[in-house]
Amino acid sequence: MVAAAVPTSSSQLLRLSSSRSISTTLLPLHLSAFGHRELRCRVGRGPEGAAVTVQCAAVGTTSSEAATKKKSGYEIQTLTSWLLKQEQAGDIDAEMTIVLSSISMACKQIASLVQRAGISNLTGVQGAVNVQGEDQKKLDVVSNEVFSNCLRSSGRTGIIASEEEDVPVAVEESYSGNYIVVFDPLDGSSNIDAAVSTGSIFGIYSPNDECLADLDDDATLDQTAQRCVVNVCQPGSNLLAAGYCMYSSSVIFVLSIGKGVYAFTLDPMYGEFVLTQEKIQIPKAGKIYAFNEGNYQLWDDKLKKYIDDLKDPGPSGKPYSARYIGSLVGDFHRTLLYGGIYGYPRDKKSKNGKLRLLYECAPMSYLVEQAGGKGSDGHRRILDIEPEEIHQRVPLYIGSLEEVEKLEKYLA
Repeated sequence: MVAAAVPTSSSQLLRLSSSRSISTTLLPLHLSAFGHRELRCRVGRGPEGAAVTVQCAAVGTTSSEAATKKKSGYEIQTLTSWLLKQEQAGDIDAEMTIVLSSISMACKQIASLVQRAGISNLTGVQGAVNVQGEDQKKLDVVSNEVFSNCLRSSGRTGIIASEEEDVPVAVEESYSGNYIVVFDPLDGSSNIDAAVSTGSIFGIYSPNDECLADLDDDATLDQTAQRCVVNVCQPGSNLLAAGYCMYSSSVIFVLSIGKGVYAFTLDPMYGEFVLTQEKIQIPKAGKIYAFNEGNYQLWDDKLKKYIDDLKDPGPSGKPYSARYIGSLVGDFHRTLLYGGIYGYPRDKKSKNGKLRLLYECAPMSYLVEQAGGKGSDGHRRILDIEPEEIHQRVPLYIGSLEEVEKLEKYLA
């Protein structure tokens, strides 16, 4: 009997030939060259006395194929397990893991409050005005308290700065770590009564020993608070992590720690955020724009020309589509997935626009850059702007790289 060399590919056949009769019943074989595979053979018979040919082919999966086998449908990755993997990889430390877990807990609580707002009498105006001069919704106040309490109880934050607070707050409960966390607890709260998408936005900066709340004999609380304000006012390029949580038909937690953008969806069955999208990349260009065109007459002529050109069908015969929710988180999330551009420009009434640099523009620009997009004030990169005050406002144009660069050429 003569045997050919054992093949290493399933596309090859193992051939055996013999001048003697061979039984047609062959047992499956395991050959290490094939990995975990089965050898299936068929017998070819010639005339009486002629040679008999056996053709065998390996079927099944190789070791390398088994390694890339599709995951089980019951295998899920929660935000907690994902954070622990990043910690093991050395991308974040244990303190950051705790801070992000605390933020996710705050988002779960706020999501529940938003869903029950009408039932729990949390709709409508609180009766107070925040530092921005805006009427505070009841949920604004409650969400701010929830966010602050979760961060305080983590014990890993030294300073927290909220859109709803006049000044940053030194966290007395901190005993390890001194992360600076800035956040907008409930963006788009004016939409609450109409059950339209809202969200929470946050950014995390590195610890800063100069911002500890300890006072010496010569220092005063005012001096310490002023020093902390200066340290909170860092450019977005210093962000260590940023993200948002959108409260809509699904509760979606979008996060970046500087290694791409990941999305987690709250599974009500488990009460956990589950990884649903990895390494999100925004399209290089898009055909959707999101601007509040009710302010069109208040814009400068260069911006008007840009918007007019978007509406012109041109050679393609199809103009851009307009989509505007009025909630930064909702508009940004759609832009992140589908491409295009979102803009909140300066106008004759609001010389610097209405969006806050520290709590809204910088975290969103950090995320869009991680996804391959761009955030600009029309002339410069948002992440390069050095804040001069806590509640500083800037114009914002954010979205696909080509779309934002196109707008900058119009405004140049």
